[in-house]
Amino acid sequence: MSYRLGVDVGGTFTDLLLIDESSGDIFTAKVPSTPHDSSVGVLNGIEKVCKNAGIDPNKITHFMHGTTVATNTVLTGSGAKVGLVTTKGYRQVLQIARSFVPGGLGGWVIYNKSLPLAPLGLTIEADERIGARGEVVRKLDEARLRRDLKALGKKGIEALTISLINSFANGEHEAQVARIAREVLPGIPISLSSEIVPEMQEYERTITTVANSYVRPKVETYVRNLHRQLQKTMSKVQLHILRSDGGLASAKAAESYPVNLLMSGPAGGVSGAVWVAQQAGFKNLLTFDMGGTSTDVCLVENGKAQLRRETTVGDVVVRASSVDVRTVGAGGGSIAKVPELTKALRVGPESAGAVPGPAAYNRGGTLPTVTDANVVLGYLPSGEVRLGGDMKVRRDLAEAAVKSIADALSLSLKQAAAGIIDIVNENMYGALRLVSVEKGYDPRDFALIAFGGAGPLHANAIGKLMNSWPVIIPPGPGVLCAYGDATTRVRDEASRTFIRRFGETTDKEVAKIFRSLAADASKALDNEGIAKGDQSASYQVDIRYHGQGLLLTVDFEIEEFDRRGLEVIGERFDEMHRQLFTFALPLEKEIVNLRAVAQGKPTNVRAQRVEKGGESPSAAATAKLTVYVDGKDQEATLYDRSKLKSGNAVHGPAVVLEMDSTTLILPGHVGKVDDWGNILITPVG
Repeated sequence: MSYRLGVDVGGTFTDLLLIDESSGDIFTAKVPSTPHDSSVGVLNGIEKVCKNAGIDPNKITHFMHGTTVATNTVLTGSGAKVGLVTTKGYRQVLQIARSFVPGGLGGWVIYNKSLPLAPLGLTIEADERIGARGEVVRKLDEARLRRDLKALGKKGIEALTISLINSFANGEHEAQVARIAREVLPGIPISLSSEIVPEMQEYERTITTVANSYVRPKVETYVRNLHRQLQKTMSKVQLHILRSDGGLASAKAAESYPVNLLMSGPAGGVSGAVWVAQQAGFKNLLTFDMGGTSTDVCLVENGKAQLRRETTVGDVVVRASSVDVRTVGAGGGSIAKVPELTKALRVGPESAGAVPGPAAYNRGGTLPTVTDANVVLGYLPSGEVRLGGDMKVRRDLAEAAVKSIADALSLSLKQAAAGIIDIVNENMYGALRLVSVEKGYDPRDFALIAFGGAGPLHANAIGKLMNSWPVIIPPGPGVLCAYGDATTRVRDEASRTFIRRFGETTDKEVAKIFRSLAADASKALDNEGIAKGDQSASYQVDIRYHGQGLLLTVDFEIEEFDRRGLEVIGERFDEMHRQLFTFALPLEKEIVNLRAVAQGKPTNVRAQRVEKGGESPSAAATAKLTVYVDGKDQEATLYDRSKLKSGNAVHGPAVVLEMDSTTLILPGHVGKVDDWGNILITPVG
């Protein structure tokens, strides 16, 4: 008997989900995060979830982990001191960058441009040149390079990036520079652009590889230390880290290519949401993951999450595939304030985090937060809720915190709390519009799936704003990110720049390159011991109209390409162009990048059905309580989710409690329980 463990580290809580691979049974746990060292919270959680399951930790064979180490390293500016080697004449590649105009109406006036991750003083030039077609134009001057690398080493660099012009077409000179650097600078981790992102556009390739070097030492330290700690109690465990694109990377790959982990945390929730929604019969989704610090949203079409070829963290944009998640600083810990100057209520993005947390947690926090507002309004009943199963909520402390807002606005306590909730809901509504309406999608065509510790409390209200029905509340919504981590497949990709107009190549030539890329991508899976029969491949092409700067990424299956060739890619591109811009052009199309993605087989997890019952949920009712909705106090029913059965219809106003989250059903709405235990909220009538 073996077990798989998914772990998601958030800003406030660390979530764990344990899966028995033979039976499909699951066990969950939720513990406070430890920002000073997230591995401490992880180990505490492992102890708790194993105790809940009654198993020896040594039975855990697979450990899947979503981490924010790389993200936080960039956001806090605490990465490595990076040296950069580029081609002679291109020393200022990071300083020149790409044109960017922040905001509108003169937003550039107040914009403070961040310093490059590899400063000019730590950048040296290699006297060499590769042509655009991969030919050697000028050989590398090795003697000069050695002198410059020795001088660079004396400046105390902690990581080295090698990014030479046109190395996407031929990485020979980068490999040559790396070989010399290992001799001159032993022990310094080296990142090559021809390995990290072998695609055209020198700035994007360079900043991506520099970012890889910048976060690499911290990620290496974290992954190695965690692996070492895990092996003390789990001798057979295999550690995998969640990638930004929703796949899994081995511990070794995560250490070498950490730039692929910048959106590791949010990707797990999307993966879990897709799996849950498929069981319920929904393929088009808006995912809504509200935690203690932030809210992540994403659009899923036909069972596949939208991906983007760029990952943005702060003001750093790198060329790495990631789930198209948009994040807004709105969470249960978001702090409400009334600036003295404007006297206008604001919520977030500042967060009380895990320490000290919202005032209601009774851990030293005194500032009013979204969680405190929910307590004041009765949505988090203080006598009943146990956050994570253990932490009691204090209503008196929440009221004292929110009173400062009420006094500043000359409102009643409950009016002030309702204002906090309305504003945070509008903030999250704006993020959802970014991934739907502003990309040409009608949110009415999508269900809304809510998860995270705070998501189900706000989901019904967000559903009303978006007009997206049903609102799906999965079982264990507070640990769904960990569920996604545990059920995700090992993934890797290989790409190549191939700039050809359709008339300049053939179906046969392109198909040959795709199959070569698929073989390269599968090597990572081979190294993980995944049998060829358990591997699958998918394919992408970055394409544009000839003369156009914009690129769109088209997904397709190789069988389609074998039947119809470039025609199927062209049709898909026109469809995407019409959706985004309302028109297509009768121009010749041009390939820019080709890409193959290899994946292992999905985890065999049995979806658990719940016991069938009648329409009445009265057996699950535990108490009556008062909630403040629509400007007045209303009587609501409190339900224990573990006692709800398939077929039960919970009419609002109602509050549904479970170990890891609380669900609010508003008046005029009903939550019907399906065969899998999901609560499907829709308007009555």
